[in-house]
Amino acid sequence: MMKAWKSGTPAYRRYLIRTMAFTVPYVAICVAMMTTDAFDDLMGKPAAWILAAAVAAPVIGQIWATLALMRESDEFVRGITAKQFIVAAGLAMAVAAFWGFGESFAGAPHMQTWLIVPVFWALYGVVSPFIRSSR
Repeated sequence: MMKAWKSGTPAYRRYLIRTMAFTVPYVAICVAMMTTDAFDDLMGKPAAWILAAAVAAPVIGQIWATLALMRESDEFVRGITAKQFIVAAGLAMAVAAFWGFGESFAGAPHMQTWLIVPVFWALYGVVSPFIRSSR
């Protein structure tokens, strides 16, 4: 990451800052929900919607950060980033559809829909090294 910081454009450095600003609270809230019982009293109550919004906000922020990177970058970076984003989104939708049909028809265990977020970003990381052209 230090190499990316030093050799990156100002737009990319802002993207890294934004990514960390949104990732840290997202991970902190998710880890706290999974490892403590601090939020157990909220479950099923209207206040739980505030918790849901708090954990969804960094996800929305990260999407905004990626779109801001595209907006602030030159057309080459914009094209590559858009293509990586679109391919990862398409693959994530395909994975979700496959698993959903597996649940419906093959008795696959239910998966929480929020898992599409880490699946998308994992796929984004997998496809990015292979997409080096905007064509």
